[in-house]
Amino acid sequence: MDAPSFQRIVLIGMMGSGKSTVGKLLAARRGCRYLDNDDDVRALMAREPTDVMRFGGEGELHAAEAAAFLRALASTSPVVIAAAAWVVLDDDCAAALRREDLVVYLRARPETLKRRIGSGAGRRRDATDESWLEARFRERDDLYRRLATAVVDVDDRSPDLVVELTMAQTGLADVGRAP
Repeated sequence: MDAPSFQRIVLIGMMGSGKSTVGKLLAARRGCRYLDNDDDVRALMAREPTDVMRFGGEGELHAAEAAAFLRALASTSPVVIAAAAWVVLDDDCAAALRREDLVVYLRARPETLKRRIGSGAGRRRDATDESWLEARFRERDDLYRRLATAVVDVDDRSPDLVVELTMAQTGLADVGRAP
């Protein structure tokens, strides 16, 4: 039986869950492009996402993240998309996710997120606050689960293992590498 073929694979999850790292590896394995929401925001706004938030506020950053995410979903070529953690709270973005065939939630406990975020360089100010991370996790975990086709727990797992688990759970074929 042939493995399913997907045009778009969307990775969702909290900041620090590994969407960027896993997304790049998964795209290489699938032989397709990788689109990162933060990179798309940089291109759209001609500023770093942290600068958009600092000078325009959270509302401007979220509007840019939503616009960049919806633009990425319009891709007609095979692509792996790493979504900004927040987009699941936006009605239009959540509706778009519900229409996608393959949405993978990279799930990490708040203590894992805190460890991975480290000093928070290049991230929002409250990203290093474990209580803030716990609150966001409680707020979003069920929503991420409902929007996902597959949930992959990433705690104490290497990015390569997370890619393997993602491919196994979703039936994705390895097309980027020679057999």
